[in-house]
Amino acid sequence: MKFSKFKNLVFFTALAVVTLVFLYVIRPFFYPIFWSAIIAGIFYPIFKKINSKIKYPNISSLITIIIFLVSIIIPITILSSLVLKETLNLYNSLSGNRGPIVSTVSNIFTWVKNNPVTDKLNINEQQVTDRLTELAKTATDFIFTAVKNLTQNSVTFLIMFIVMLYTLFFFLKDGEKFLKKLSHLSPLGEKHEIIMYKKFTSTARAVLKGTLIVGAVQGFLTGVLFYIVGIEGVLIWAIIGTLFSIVPGLGSYVVWLPAALIMFILGNFWQGMIIVLVGALLISTIDNFIRPILVGKDTQMHPLLILFSTLGGLVIFGVSGFIIGPIITALLLSLWEMYEQYFSKELDNDRD
Repeated sequence: MKFSKFKNLVFFTALAVVTLVFLYVIRPFFYPIFWSAIIAGIFYPIFKKINSKIKYPNISSLITIIIFLVSIIIPITILSSLVLKETLNLYNSLSGNRGPIVSTVSNIFTWVKNNPVTDKLNINEQQVTDRLTELAKTATDFIFTAVKNLTQNSVTFLIMFIVMLYTLFFFLKDGEKFLKKLSHLSPLGEKHEIIMYKKFTSTARAVLKGTLIVGAVQGFLTGVLFYIVGIEGVLIWAIIGTLFSIVPGLGSYVVWLPAALIMFILGNFWQGMIIVLVGALLISTIDNFIRPILVGKDTQMHPLLILFSTLGGLVIFGVSGFIIGPIITALLLSLWEMYEQYFSKELDNDRD
């Protein structure tokens, strides 16, 4: 082996080892760094517009972060406190074997007993009531425990949040320099690095705007609908509706359709009809109008890829997985596109 090749081998081995050690060192801060990169990519046009007027990157980055906090973090904090309050009320009512769920089940069984067809089913009212109450208690207990754990780990959460904001400040201010340096050092070449970056940011925007915002709108409309027809626990149902709307293959109908059926069974015909009409004509179809406006020219993937990447991301990465999964899939698709460009002649010759 020539000495020059040996030097290259030693150098790249040392580079790989040190890089892996560095990544291991910053591993605890993966999520703050990841979310700061996502937020920077989305809010960078705002930063650029502000910086074009005041010409001070530090101040522009600080103003952009303030806009982010005011527009997203503060509303989420207020909403979380309201959801926690309503969850506690619902949990306490279920713990005492009372509340809207228990009374609704009792009313349904009264209808079942008075119906000559369903009365022959011999359904055990107490057993079904206990199972549904237990299921509802499990759901509310999950929300309560999650908020409780977040409160108990508030110091860790606060540190991670500060790290995210600190990283976001520099990603906004120096992000363009970082990308140019990475493009210069990357063996893929600047052209393909730009493709990867655009894929990353466009997928993040598409997921956040086309999935999260649409899901939030559908959840909000579900909550408003339930409030109008007199269903209790509006905020909790709105959150559940949002979660089902985000998951591909499901939708808000998982929440409003059973509610409509219960209304019909209880004899509340007009309330049930309102839920069906608003749910079918507005809530379940509004994404067809909002999504094209929000997503625009951002990345579009096949629905099957979105389904598996989102669900797989949620299983592996938790809550952040709903965006990590699609981004990884989009980067994989972009690599396959590069492969097709590199070997286009060979691939065409094989077809011949």
